[in-house]
Amino acid sequence: MDRLRQRADFLAVANGARTSVAAFVVQRRRRDDDGPIRIGFTVTKKNGTATERNRIRRRLRELVKRLPAISLQAHSDYVLIGRRAALTCGFSNMLGDLRQALHRLDRQIPRAVTEKNDET
Repeated sequence: MDRLRQRADFLAVANGARTSVAAFVVQRRRRDDDGPIRIGFTVTKKNGTATERNRIRRRLRELVKRLPAISLQAHSDYVLIGRRAALTCGFSNMLGDLRQALHRLDRQIPRAVTEKNDET
């Protein structure tokens, strides 16, 4: 797995499928290339001081490390947007929430397909 670092990549993922839980939001975008799975992490300033935001980001990174790679779809980009609740949630609860969120993303119809159907 690689990390997303470019703003353009984060913006592209924002147009994909999304689902949210108490501690974070998960966004996913499927790519057409054969590259590896890429994951980005972001926490906005409204979630607290720099120390708190860094702690949220570290917890999100650790969640993804403990998640089996098979849970993520190949040729996709993911972004986890941390919320303040990630500071107080139990780690095992957050891991379960992440698995559940990924499962919901797998069942969603991509926005691009629904937008094309709405136009016709």
